[in-house]
Amino acid sequence: MSSNVVSIRPAARRGKPAARHGEDAQPILDAYISAFEAGVTEMPARASVTICMFLGQSVEVTCTRNGRVRHGREVTGDLDIVPAHTPCAWETGHAGTSLVMRVPEALLRQVALASNLDPAHIEIADRFQLRDPLIEHIGWALKAHLESGSPAGHLYLESLGTAVAARLLHRHNARSLPMRDSGTGLGATKLKQLLAYIEDNIEGDLSLAEIARRANLSVSHLNACFRQSTGLPVHQYVLRRRIERAKELLRDADLSITEIALATGFAHQSHLARHMRRILGVTPASVRKSSG
Repeated sequence: MSSNVVSIRPAARRGKPAARHGEDAQPILDAYISAFEAGVTEMPARASVTICMFLGQSVEVTCTRNGRVRHGREVTGDLDIVPAHTPCAWETGHAGTSLVMRVPEALLRQVALASNLDPAHIEIADRFQLRDPLIEHIGWALKAHLESGSPAGHLYLESLGTAVAARLLHRHNARSLPMRDSGTGLGATKLKQLLAYIEDNIEGDLSLAEIARRANLSVSHLNACFRQSTGLPVHQYVLRRRIERAKELLRDADLSITEIALATGFAHQSHLARHMRRILGVTPASVRKSSG
């Protein structure tokens, strides 16, 4: 079994250590974007908690860890939380991309002490295809930070790492309360079904009415519940997913920008360029040039 992993590392990894050394050294989150091929991707046991946030088109996956084999459909934003010292393997039917966040045990202990928690009682739970809006929000911020060349610097990465560690301790510690569906949001199963439907039909004429029908909700109720579960109204979520998909396709030099615009649900090239510039601050042409 093998995997072909391509990673984008934060700027601190390019010739400089990710964390400071000496008496003032602080443990810091390690984050990178990993492209995996179809087949089996293996991850050895590590002395850190690993969070994998799936990006891109939905894919059927089989995960093996801690002697358990689990199956499911991975959609963008899904999280796997792998406890420290735990080897893991994922098998997928096609290639994809994940954001990998590694939280050192030293960072967890540091944040636990600051939160008046006993570091000796930290036991991060094993999670498979979890939805956690807070970690997902941090994940998208990290992804943008990495792809832009880490302009915000070391302090920004430290703050995001501290936020992730705090969330792990308070919501994913095996001794903490279990994660529950919000009473005002969409249930986990229904949310996953809707996100998978959006991913599978991103190039089509997605309508609020059809998405609401699939959720068995009114359009107004859908928007309220969807925002509660994802932090975005439906139309903004769909727009951002189309732009992310277009960014992926722009790496393929055989496709014209017009073809990519149409393949991701935009009316024409200018339509894609306008929204990409507004949301990401870049144009399709500049994304393609930087990927070349």
